[in-house]
Amino acid sequence: MRRHPRRGEAGREVTAPSVPSERGAEVGRRIGVGLMYGLWKPRVLGSWKVPATGPVIFAVNHSHNIDGPMVMGVAPRPTHFLIKKEAFIGPLDPFLLGIGQLKVDRSVADRGAITQALGVLSAGGVLGIFPEGTRGEGDFASLRAGLAYFAVRSGAPVVPVAVLGSSGRRSRLTKGLPPLRSRIDVVFGDPFEAGDGSGRRTRKALDEATERIQKQLTAHLENARRLTGR
Repeated sequence: MRRHPRRGEAGREVTAPSVPSERGAEVGRRIGVGLMYGLWKPRVLGSWKVPATGPVIFAVNHSHNIDGPMVMGVAPRPTHFLIKKEAFIGPLDPFLLGIGQLKVDRSVADRGAITQALGVLSAGGVLGIFPEGTRGEGDFASLRAGLAYFAVRSGAPVVPVAVLGSSGRRSRLTKGLPPLRSRIDVVFGDPFEAGDGSGRRTRKALDEATERIQKQLTAHLENARRLTGR
């Protein structure tokens, strides 16, 4: 972890969070490949649309806990997901950190997580975000402003990702998971710019970017459902 000479409230030197390792995220991607293809039957569409280099933001719908690992396992590039801190419990804490995932406290403006996420994008990496903020219907109906902030601040293109089939039937063996060897579709969409090109970061600009993002994500989800018959 790199140290930067900043001062805290009492004048103490504080440590700035380091940028998660892309090598760690690549290890996570390889683990995800083995697990996701070993336990289910992913069908991946549109992965060629993901830019091969440079910063990218994956905007993923979220209806099941396996959505993040599924995208990590099938994406063509290693991904650093912003994950709620509640998931970092016991041995999962060092494991998730070791594979380049970002711990975020959703109850506050988590400056450490924000700095790390922007660092991932500044280094030309892939940041994964669930723009709905929490698990739900997975229909992009309610977006938080975080995605717009990262997209406008970094200038990184947003790639919509629809995960379909993870939240339907449940496995008879493991109730919290989809049936083993069932098909799960992951559809990557066309990258788009969230900002208006002006570089503005005002509240109005972020609100407009959020509205623009929601239209794009909703359209992608509808197209993904047509393509997959879901």
